[in-house]
Amino acid sequence: MEITYSYRPCFDPVFESVIERLHPPRVSIDNITCEDCTLVKVDSANKHGILLEMVQVLTDLDLVISKSYISSDGGWFMDVFHVTDQLGNKITEESLINYIKQAMCANRRASMEVQVQPCIGREVRPRHVLLEHTALEMTGRDHPGLMSEISAVLAEMGCHVSAAVAWTHNARVACIIYVEDESRGGPITDPCRVAHVQAQLENVVEAHHCNGERRSVRLANPAAGQTHTERRLHQLMVTDKDYEGCHCCNGNNGDHKVHKNGRWHDRQRRGCDTTQVTIENCEEKGYSIVTVRSKDRPKLLFDTVCTLTDMQYVVFHAAISSKGSAAVQEYYIRHKDGCTLNSESERCRVTECLIAATERRVSHTHNRALEQGLRLDVCTQNRLGLLSDVTRVFRENGLSITRTEIGTSGERAVGTFYVKDASGHNLNPQTVEAVRREIGGTILVVNESSVSSPPNSSSTSRSNSGKEENRPRFSLGSLLWSQLEWLSSNFRPVKS
Repeated sequence: MEITYSYRPCFDPVFESVIERLHPPRVSIDNITCEDCTLVKVDSANKHGILLEMVQVLTDLDLVISKSYISSDGGWFMDVFHVTDQLGNKITEESLINYIKQAMCANRRASMEVQVQPCIGREVRPRHVLLEHTALEMTGRDHPGLMSEISAVLAEMGCHVSAAVAWTHNARVACIIYVEDESRGGPITDPCRVAHVQAQLENVVEAHHCNGERRSVRLANPAAGQTHTERRLHQLMVTDKDYEGCHCCNGNNGDHKVHKNGRWHDRQRRGCDTTQVTIENCEEKGYSIVTVRSKDRPKLLFDTVCTLTDMQYVVFHAAISSKGSAAVQEYYIRHKDGCTLNSESERCRVTECLIAATERRVSHTHNRALEQGLRLDVCTQNRLGLLSDVTRVFRENGLSITRTEIGTSGERAVGTFYVKDASGHNLNPQTVEAVRREIGGTILVVNESSVSSPPNSSSTSRSNSGKEENRPRFSLGSLLWSQLEWLSSNFRPVKS
């Protein structure tokens, strides 16, 4: 008679709370061991989701994680992160080091409200979780001008946009827009008005969908413990099933799966830059080993760990490394109920979701220069209807938004837009100049390779005043964000 062993970790919230108080996390910052990076070492009692919390703290500070070693067997969590800033420098600023320690050692709920304005000269809190605003969540089929239509309705109904984040992937879109009542300030508290605004927005979204086609519009009032916005975007897109086009089990779209030596592979023929996922079971230890190979970029680790956590998988061991433009992530996981990935359907879904997680921030096209589109960093005077005006200018010039993140700081509004020509070609420089003139303020073109330039044109960024500024290798937009004391998670150049 064959005996089958099942590994079932126990996650008792009350017990976890007691252990956390008895053994709070210990964080050390090591700038001596490695010459080219800072080591962030974390020791803590283990609990479900702790890895995501630690990664979230670092990525919210726009730090680059080049390597990481994780072990959480035996009820204890130990992790080492190799990190630098966006320019490849070590983390030496004392106030920033203190904030990292404070955020990682804080209780999970308490850490959601941590703010350290005096220490590092800018507000630090979970990305765009605005507890004093009403949140609009929308998913559906992507089409040009959708953001323009939604923002126009909000402006007409006196809803001021304070922050917004939108992703597009596999012809689907998900966005979270934080709004406040223009006349009274703060969130929209009148239930009748909330219902009316939601109904108007549903009409806009419904007009571009067929009967029965997936779509959702939801207005939510602020609540304590609100989910990190980028994590929530992943959840929205998974619910919208954007991952279905990432891997086809029947071999469509050039993808197919094979079994070889007990391993399950996802092979893709679209090119070496696409994500490749390998899954195998280690029966001796009772783990499933998930290996993800992809193009390296900022926030890649956050996106992968976020996906595994929300799919209720526990990471027991992991090794993450990057070299050049390539990244390799290896995870030893079990489901929260203690089971490994045994069924073919489960492995297929994990593969699809991991591929989607790595692709959502970077849409793939045949033209590498246009993978995301032209990036425009905008800084201008904040006013009611600003987002509506900006997106209208894009729409009238034949541009579609593939990804965006905007926010406000006092009387100023700052944002990053990734836009593409409707035809999929490089943007005409005349179109870029027309957009600059109509929007006003300061507009910086970051990835100018997406603009068709004359052979002898110089690589400069030009504001509306006509003054030329030499563009360094890092984003000038990041200087604007720093001056405005507004920390953004995506306002950095995409690593190439």
